[in-house]
Amino acid sequence: MIFPKNKKISREIIILAVPVIIGNTSRVLMSLVDMAMVGRLGAEGLAATGMGSMLVWTLITFSIGLRTGTQTVASRRLGQKKLSQCGTAMHNGLLMAIIYGVPATIFGYTLADTIVPFFLGGKAGKLCIEYTTITSVSILFTSVGFIFQGFYTGIEKTKLHMKVTVTSNLINVYLNAGLIFGSEKLKSTLSDVFGMDLGLLAQLWGWISFPEMGIKGAALATVIASAWTATHYFFYLFKREIVNKYNVFSFSLNISMIKRQLQLALPLGIQEIIITGGWAVFYKIIGIIGVVELAATQIVFQIMHASFMPAMGLGQACATLVSKYMGEKQTDKAETSIIEGVRWSELIMGSVGLVFIIFPQAIVPLFTNDPNIVSLSIVGLRIVGVLQFFDAVGITLWFALTGAGNTLFPAIVESTLLWGLALPVSYFLGVKMQVGHLAAWAALSIHIVLFAVAIAWKVSRGSWKEIEV
Repeated sequence: MIFPKNKKISREIIILAVPVIIGNTSRVLMSLVDMAMVGRLGAEGLAATGMGSMLVWTLITFSIGLRTGTQTVASRRLGQKKLSQCGTAMHNGLLMAIIYGVPATIFGYTLADTIVPFFLGGKAGKLCIEYTTITSVSILFTSVGFIFQGFYTGIEKTKLHMKVTVTSNLINVYLNAGLIFGSEKLKSTLSDVFGMDLGLLAQLWGWISFPEMGIKGAALATVIASAWTATHYFFYLFKREIVNKYNVFSFSLNISMIKRQLQLALPLGIQEIIITGGWAVFYKIIGIIGVVELAATQIVFQIMHASFMPAMGLGQACATLVSKYMGEKQTDKAETSIIEGVRWSELIMGSVGLVFIIFPQAIVPLFTNDPNIVSLSIVGLRIVGVLQFFDAVGITLWFALTGAGNTLFPAIVESTLLWGLALPVSYFLGVKMQVGHLAAWAALSIHIVLFAVAIAWKVSRGSWKEIEV
């Protein structure tokens, strides 16, 4: 776990992963800043944005399957030296993203007021309807952005992710501050940020009059940033080393490749919808227990999401190398890539986990000054700290399996654990037996541990080495 088994492959993993980690971390850090801004609107605002984000993400997540199908095929063709087919994989992915993204966007936009009340009621529910209706417009842009991400990762151009995500996240935070608080209120808001007077920064928004929109402002900022992400990715297709090498503007429809990408994408895409829908139900269960508990869960989950970014970056790098080396018929190097990916994930996420366990009282108050929410969140963050060691394995190996072309097994295992174990136990103990939110978090913890064990078992069997893409 300390020293690399293969220094060359270990270096490859890091070179590919670091830009993705930086880009993903910047995105989540910006989300945390967003949450800190929304947190000033009260527990209802936090609960509304948390639930709204989860519901919209449920519709978006099918595109993760499309992204993975694009990345797996592109990286496999890269290993086979069939470079023009990498571009074809992107064309196929974009077509599928549009076919899915347009109706999904319309569905979210028109039916938010019907769906949200099932999950959240009262003032928080009304705010959530406003937030969900607007952010649903981002579904199409995000789906297209995912396809570009899969293509660029597949051809080992991960540095582009860092540039795109950092830029779009800065746009999101900038617009959030202006649109949530408005030009007139922003200066007074910035005058007390964690005890510091940052009022002078309000001049950055002084060139135009921003209306105070509250939750709606946060949603609109998300939509604009998502549109920029897709546009920014598109601009990079004109780079000299991409436009000609991969024939990105020579559109060709390859039916057999589309079928293969769909075979990879469907299990994963359906799984993501089922899993994210499960998280929304989990939020519903916590919401039944109490709004304060839901706000605390939102804070803990956002911090936990940020801690996933190293494993996700390393996992995406691992998936690319696994698929490329399998394309080159070098399965021993593919296996070494998996070992190195897990080793780096454990080192990084384990270190973060120790910080969560030891210093939660220094982290949680950054997001809320409500003492009840703070005390609940500190306990939750310590639980997340312990789970880091298991998530490092589960997330990295999940990506490795999908890179090899096995998307069905992870989909079945995670869906079964969440809906067959975590959610029923959470509801029974947390609501029926009135044990409270800690019972729900405990059930979720068992789910994460068992998933890591199951994926590790599957990878160790080695059947993934025989998959053709």
